[in-house]
Amino acid sequence: MSGRNRAVGAAGEAAAAAWYEARGYQLLARNWRCREGELDLVLAHRGTVVFCEVKARSSAAFGLPAEAVTRTKQQRIRLLATRWLEATGTRPKALRFDVACVLAGEITVLEACF
Repeated sequence: MSGRNRAVGAAGEAAAAAWYEARGYQLLARNWRCREGELDLVLAHRGTVVFCEVKARSSAAFGLPAEAVTRTKQQRIRLLATRWLEATGTRPKALRFDVACVLAGEITVLEACF
């Protein structure tokens, strides 16, 4: 990944975290890693733990951000969520999987999309 792509990704994650925090969510983890991969954002709100995959693009030239979250990627995020819950001992009332799409600085959060 190029430095520019990393910068776009980091800015997208910061924007998504700010979006959630402005709505009362608590950030529990950012870029949490285990041997199977990485979770972008883990948040909590009213007993629900939200696992958010952030996809940021500077343009739609290579497709919309949400299109990058394939079924394979969704399965990996579910596995990583299980690992995070095991590692932290967290027992939430509910789980949710979101995708935050950041395109040219505009953020759209797709809640409970998989």
